[in-house]
Amino acid sequence: MSERIEKANAIIKRYSYWSAGFGLIPVPIVDVAVITGTQIKMVSALAKLYDKEFKEEMVRASIGALVGGTLPVAIGSGTVSALKTVPVLGQIAGTLLLPALALAATVAVGRVFLQHFEAGGTLLDFDPEKMKSYFEAEFNKAKAGADSEIATASSEGKIAASA
Repeated sequence: MSERIEKANAIIKRYSYWSAGFGLIPVPIVDVAVITGTQIKMVSALAKLYDKEFKEEMVRASIGALVGGTLPVAIGSGTVSALKTVPVLGQIAGTLLLPALALAATVAVGRVFLQHFEAGGTLLDFDPEKMKSYFEAEFNKAKAGADSEIATASSEGKIAASA
């Protein structure tokens, strides 16, 4: 594995931990906005690593198309975030689910852009529709490992135990 890919994977891991931590924010919708902002910052860091021009509006739209097209039917972050408005059980469910989903979605977004940049792509030629199946596969892979990632990160102090 090249040094640049190793650095890219470290960026993805760091931002995925931040996203998981932000999933603990107790205010519905604010949590999702902060997670999306974190994903945008991650893509910015990846673009810088690959010497690609970065345009926040393009990245925001691309992330929205990837995540929004995959998650809303099954387990959209907005729905999970809204669970936090239901007293006690909803708050517990939202707090337990959103960090894992945020971590998995951030990993998947990072892997999509990593693959795209490695192939020589830019933000101008990024096509979310063509990347959706890859995003879904990476999301499902990351979701399967998200609980153990969160437990490990939490025990190592990388994610706060409470927000």
